[in-house]
This record gives sequence, C-alpha cells and structure tokens, in this order.
Amino acid sequence: MAKWQTLQEVLNERAQSGSPGHLLFYSLGNICSPMKVSYTDLYKEAKRISRTIRSLKRFEASRPVLLHFDDHWDVILWFWSVLFAGGLPILSPPFSNIEDDRHRHIRALSALLESPICFTNSKSLPLFGDSLDVYLYPAESLLDESKRESRHAKSSKMNGDICAFKKAGDSQPQNIQNGDPTSRRMKPNEMNGSGNEDLLMLMLTSGSTGNAKAVSFTHKQVLNAISGKSAIRVLPQDQPFLNWIGLDHVASLIEIHLQALWLGVDQVHVSAAKVVPSPETFLDLLSRHRVSRTFAPNFFLAKLVPAVESLRITPVWDLSGLVLVASGGEANDMETYLAASALLSKYGAPRDVIVPGFGMTETCAGAIFNTNCPEYDISRGHTVASVGKCMTGIAMRVTTPGDTGGLAAPDEPGDLEVRGPVVFKSYYRNQAATSDAFTPDHWFRTGDRAIIDSNGNLSLVGRAKDIININGVKIIAADVQTAIEHVLGDRVARLVVFPSMALHTEQVTVAYIPKVFPARDEEMLDIACLVMQACLLRTATHPLVFALREESLPLIPMSTLGKISRPKMARLFEEGAFTVDLELHEQLVLRTSNAAEQSYKDESTQITETEAHLLGDVAETLGLTPEVLSIHVETSLFDIGFTSMHVIRLKYYIEKRLVINLSVMQIMKNPTIRALAAELDVEPQHSKADTYQQASIDSYDPVVVFRARGSKTPLWLIHPGVGEVLVFVGLAQCLAADDRPVFALRAAGFEPNQPCFDSIQQTVDTYTAAIRRRQPRGPYALAGYSYGTMLAFETAKRLEAGGEEVRFLGSFNLPPHIKQRIRLLNWNVCLLHLSHFLGLITEDMSDTLEVDLAFRAVPRAEAVRRVLNIAHKSRWKELGLESDALERWVDVAFGLQHMASDYDPSGQVDNIDVFYAVPLKAVAKSREVWRHEYLSHWADFVREPPRFHAVQGEHYTMIGPQHVVRFAQILIKAMEARGV
Repeated sequence: MAKWQTLQEVLNERAQSGSPGHLLFYSLGNICSPMKVSYTDLYKEAKRISRTIRSLKRFEASRPVLLHFDDHWDVILWFWSVLFAGGLPILSPPFSNIEDDRHRHIRALSALLESPICFTNSKSLPLFGDSLDVYLYPAESLLDESKRESRHAKSSKMNGDICAFKKAGDSQPQNIQNGDPTSRRMKPNEMNGSGNEDLLMLMLTSGSTGNAKAVSFTHKQVLNAISGKSAIRVLPQDQPFLNWIGLDHVASLIEIHLQALWLGVDQVHVSAAKVVPSPETFLDLLSRHRVSRTFAPNFFLAKLVPAVESLRITPVWDLSGLVLVASGGEANDMETYLAASALLSKYGAPRDVIVPGFGMTETCAGAIFNTNCPEYDISRGHTVASVGKCMTGIAMRVTTPGDTGGLAAPDEPGDLEVRGPVVFKSYYRNQAATSDAFTPDHWFRTGDRAIIDSNGNLSLVGRAKDIININGVKIIAADVQTAIEHVLGDRVARLVVFPSMALHTEQVTVAYIPKVFPARDEEMLDIACLVMQACLLRTATHPLVFALREESLPLIPMSTLGKISRPKMARLFEEGAFTVDLELHEQLVLRTSNAAEQSYKDESTQITETEAHLLGDVAETLGLTPEVLSIHVETSLFDIGFTSMHVIRLKYYIEKRLVINLSVMQIMKNPTIRALAAELDVEPQHSKADTYQQASIDSYDPVVVFRARGSKTPLWLIHPGVGEVLVFVGLAQCLAADDRPVFALRAAGFEPNQPCFDSIQQTVDTYTAAIRRRQPRGPYALAGYSYGTMLAFETAKRLEAGGEEVRFLGSFNLPPHIKQRIRLLNWNVCLLHLSHFLGLITEDMSDTLEVDLAFRAVPRAEAVRRVLNIAHKSRWKELGLESDALERWVDVAFGLQHMASDYDPSGQVDNIDVFYAVPLKAVAKSREVWRHEYLSHWADFVREPPRFHAVQGEHYTMIGPQHVVRFAQILIKAMEARGV
C-alpha cells in the first residue's frame, strides 16, 4: 500500500484510482434509502468548495476554521473542503441547551482560536447569539456561491464576506486591523508551540473539568494511528464500517471515517438520535450492510439486549460479517459484555467480537485494545473488562504517585502514562496545559488510575480526578456507580453518580432518569431504597438520590458518546439546576413517610422504648439521625446495607449505652430492631462488671444464619483464621438472588469466659454436628475462607466418611500445605494480621512491625500498645473495639493458628473449586506463582482435577466491598457447574 504523507493524498488517490468505495448517509427521517456518495464525488465536491473558501477575505491558510454541523455529510464535506483549502479544521461538538453554558463555551473557543471563522447551517446561527467574536458563514450561501462559480467558471474572489457577525460595540476585533486578517497574529506553529509544519487539524477535549482544550493533530500522527488500528484484527476488504456517533468525537472521525477511507471500504453513517432510542436499528443496519467494524460503548450495549428481548417478532439478522465492535469511552462491565456478546453471537458474530479499548482525544482515539475478551477477563475474575495491550504506535507504563515515584509493580495501581507516534505533542496555544500534561521524560499523563497485570494487560481503576472525598475517605465515583447499576438492573434508563456538598464534606449524589415519565411513587421509593443499600454497602455513607424530570433532560451534560459528565453535573447541581427535581423527590419521601406512619397507626403498631433506643443506635452506627434513617422495626439490618463493621460498631454503641456485654452473635441472630429488642428485653444481659460463668464447648452453637430459606442446596461458609464470620456479610447479601440458604460457622472463644477450641478434631466435630443438625442429609456445599478452607476440607472428609455426598467444596485462596506458614505466626503476628484484616493498619505497616514483634520477646500488652499507636484512629473509633476485646479476639485467632502448627493434609475428597486472588506478599510474589506452585497441590487431595477461578482483589479484600459482587457471580456459576 502506498505510503501517504498527508490525508489529502489518501482521498486524492481513492478518487483518482476510481475506487469503488462509497459513503452512505441515512437521514433522521429516512432509515430505508441512504444518500450515496462515492469517494470520487466527495473529492470533487470538496475541491470545488475549497476554492470558494480560499476566496473569503477572512480566511487564512493554516489557521483554525470552526465547523459546527449536526449532520454527518455536512461535517465530512466541510472537513475535507477546509483541508483542501489549506485551513485547520476544528469540529465543534453539540452545544449545551443551557444558554449561559453555551455562550461561555463559545467565548472560550473564540479566545482560544483568536476570533475564528465558522461554517455552520443557517438554522444554527441563533445559537451563537449576536455578541460573540466568531465570524459565521452560513454553509448554504457558500454552497450556492460555489456552484455559481463552478457553473460560470469564475476565478475572481468573492466580493466581500458572505455573512459575518462580530462582537457588538467593536468596529473590528482587537486582533484585526484595517481589514488585514494577518495583522498582529502569531504564525500558526508559534501558536501551536509544536514547531511542526505537519499540522492537520484540531480536536476539542471534553472540557469536563473546565474549558475545553484543543489537541493539535499532525498528518503523521493520524496516519500512524490508522495504520495501528487496522492491524488490530484482519478486516475484509469488501465490507463497510458503520458509524452512529457524531464526527466531532475522535473515535468516529479517525476509527470509522478516516480508517474506512484508508482501507478503501464503504462507510455507513446514521444519526445517534435514530439508533439510541431504538437499538434494534443498530442490528438492522449491521445485518443489511454486512458491516465488519463499528463502535458501541457500554451504555449502548446495556440497552441493546433488553431492547431485542422486548421485540414481539423474532428478527432475522445475519451478523456473520461482523468482525470488530470497538467499545470504549467508559468501563465495560462483564455482565453487560457477556449478555451483549451472547446476543451478537446468536446471530452469527464471533464470541469475541466486542473489543474493549482505551483511548483519548490525545491518543487519536483507541490505542490500547483487549482482543481476548471475554476469555481472558473471565479467567481473571474481572467484573470490569481489562483494556488489553498497546497497538503499534504507542507504549504505556504505570507509575506510583509522587515526585519520586517509579514504575509500579505488576497489579499495583498507579498513574497511567503513554507515549509514541500516535500520541499528541501539544495543546493548541496552551503551553501551560502542555507542560502539565507531560512528565520530564516526555510521557503523557492520561489522568487515569490503572494497573498493568503480570501478562502485560491494562486495567483501569478510575480517573485520578473522579473521586468523592467523604470525611477524608476517597471513593471512586465509577465504582459506586457500577455497584448501583448492578443493584438497579433495568429499573432506570440512565443514572450518574457525582459529588455534592453536605455538611463539612462531600456526599455521594445519585441522579437517575426514570424509564417512564411520570414515574410512580412506589417505583421511585423502591429505586431510592436500592440505591441507599448499594451505597451504604459500598461507602458506608448515606447517599442523596433523586429522579430527573422529563423537563430536565435537556440540561444533562452528555458527550457525543452519551457519557454523562460528572464534574458538569456537580456544577449544575450546585448552581441549582436540579432544585425542582430534588424538591419533588423530597415531597415523595414525605408522602411515603406520612403514609407509612399512618399505616403503622392503623395497624396499632407501637414502637417500644427499647426499639426506639435501638433505632437511635442503628442511626448512630450509620452516621445518620433517626429521622433520616426511617426504617421499619421489622426491616433486616442487612437489607439496609449493614456490613460486618457496622455490626461491630452497633455492638459498641449498645454496650456503651446500656453498660452491658452483648455478643456479635446476638445481633447476627436477631438482625431486626424488633427481634433484637425482644432479645434484650427477655434475656437478662450481663453488665460489664458481671462475670460470665464458664461455658462449655459441648453447648456451643457455631451456626450463624445469613439466609434461612431457599430451594437450592445450602451453602456453609467456614470462618478465616481470625475466627469471625462477619467477613461473609457482603457475600451473603450478594447471594440473596441465588435462592439458596446461607449459613456460616463461627469459632468459639469470643465471649468472656467462653473457651476456645483446643484441636482441629474438636473443631471439626463441633462443625460437622452443627451442620447435620440443620441439614441432616446431603448433598452438601462447603467453602472456607483462607484458614477455613482447611476446616472445610476436614469437615468434607468427615461427611463423606459418613456416607454423605459433598458436591461442592470451595477454597478461598488457601493451599493444602499450611504448617510452615502457620509456625511463623506467634501471638504478636496474629495481632498484626488481625489489625490489617480490620483495616487498622496497612499491609506495609504490618510487615514493618512484624520484624520487631515476631522475633523479639515483646509482651502482648506492649505489642497492642505499639499497634494502637500507629493504627488509623478514625477506624479504631468507628469499630468501637476496646483493647481487652481486641486481645480476646487475638486469643481466638492465635488459638486457631496454634492448633494447626503440625497439620498435614491427608486423604481425598471428590472435588474442589479454588478461588484465588493476589496472595500476601510474604507467601508468594505473584498470583501466577501462587496458583502454579502452591494452590496446584490440591490436585493431590481430590479424586478429580481441581477447578481454578481467578478473582479480583488481594487476600484480605477478595470478598470485600470492592470485589464481592463479582466474586459472588463467579461463586454462583461454580456451584451451578457442580449441580448444587
């Protein structure tokens, strides 16, 4: 293929060679018969118009020309016309419907581009107002003049400007004198700051955090990008590309329009206004034109599946020609990916047709692609698809934050930086922004947080600025939004999570678009409750949530890709743009509250004094007032998002108020206000001054009921080495939709004067008996977290020896051989590990202290003091743990570890499923080493090969709030595969 130096050469060769390539344009009112334009005709028309452009007195070669059109054909025609005229095209995105925002944006563009000329349609002229320093030319007038010149072979320049509007009150803009448009202007390359005479065009960034910047593109950069993209996957030479995104977006311009031209294939263009409301139209066009490549972001894929499922007539689509559906602009959650992939595959597309990717305006759109999805991401247990590896023309690295930061280790999060021929060199006339954007060694700072795994694949973990700061705790807004979207499913059309100011701090704010207007009170209340639960589970804070009215939809700051800007939503919210929406939601809450209160009165429901006090304790636990909490006394605490830490905190508040000893088990077994109040009223509680009578292991019941009902085989979860089962709270909540009873087994010794287990045999005896009391017959499903895996394995052997079937046995990140590690764990080290587990100290803090506390005879009281001296004080306070309770907990943990110091696994069970995460630094250097050198030894203790499931997170976080949703999905599928 010829080596072109400029884009003009590409179109020129396509036209001169008689290329059969065409552009097909569907208008909004006609989705059946597209307008068809050959590459040759495009070339001729653009060349003709370019002569008219050059004749304009205000036109100057190599200077920016703003193009503001909402039709694909207009954009493409005028883009090429400006290029052939020697101008610098810059494509304008759709304007805001908010007049002040629109004018602010245009003023910023005018200043940046130094009073540019602008080609637009006559209908768009009023959008610019009459006092803005932009020179407007109606395209219709220019086209008429161009045709007259062509018809009459005129060569003289046009006599004056066709139409020009300028800033009111000025005879001339300050940078134009005596009709000379070049007076007092910098040379193009001086303005650009790049010194590169290869400058091709400008493209605007989103401007989500302020005024948009203009990215300078060169011919070489864009041609390199197209070459790199075309090598991602082999594409047929006789099948078209499909575009439905506005061409002001870099992906639609470069990845679809210019790449199709470069390859000489047809391209089909249709408006997003036709596709987004009716996603089935997208599939119609893919099938009708035998499209090979297109683009679809995650939000559109999420709409596609239910839209097709709702069709009354089963369509006949042929997608066997589809090779690549690029997907970017936002995270691709795996649930949506798999559903969309299955839909496209149903009609003939390959399973890996959807290719998640990463790119920015500054990288010529997509430049990093995951061509091995979904297989790779399923094997790694991802909830969000990774974005893969670099194409030719770009390199990436992840660095640790800070001035002295170096390269991040595999799977270590840090700041994503890129460089290479496809990466831009400067922002137009913005040297300060350019300098800030690059590191001293010339890597571009993308502003994204990311990890590169041990296989060299990139995963994004959020924008550096996409953070909600709540009382000093930084929360990634995208993570919260993903959790809420998972809970809501298809209950809403769209939603966005952004920060807003509460008292002295930020709060999570959730605005959503109902599926139907007007939304019913019951639906809105149900949505608000689900959002609250998801947010409490993810952030331990109460969100502000409201529905957007139909009248507010034009205000939503949405990009060309349909992505809602969080920063702009936050600014509009603070400016009061959604005051009416918020007031309507508050009225809804008040109406519902009044109705509920009346219902309680009608039912003669009386809240007792004990219940009222407990409501106050629960509200304090969540950081709310009792009025805001507003829950029924029969509502389960776990249904409003209670986590394990909330249970510990609630225990602390109740004990502090009543001056009693209350066990966690009492809360776990009585999770409603009414049940817990009855427990406190009926059972005389021991005061702090009382002494418990010595309990017996024989009378100890280790069972905690997370979910009592369900038609499927019950799941029994066995505690990790810290002995507590609160770590399973989030997992049990995520398993609620699985219609399965869920129980957990908790170690003995937490309550005062309650003895700990003294051997593995005694523990397994107690747990086996407890399981059989609740579930007399198999099949059984057991799983253990870390240390609990060993106990689950031994319990499974005991059950099988009794003639029962253990159909599912799960290991959460533990190998069969553990005694070498166990022998290193004295009381002080158990203290450190428990403190890390509770979030009081970091893993690095634990590793640093372990050197001192593990090998020196430091008394336990001194060890506790040292840990508490460096512990996160706010975390210690919110847990409400007193030092004696912490020491008692360590006693339980150390007792469990000690009795396994001589443990050697023996015998076999039928099967095992191993769920593996990033291991502790002290046991293996990587997940892969952990999997192949340690966990693989389970093969020696099962009768059939083990099944391995990669999950997200690290050893202590794999079923924590950030990863538990995806973990539960993987666990459910693993159990289904075993027939339980």
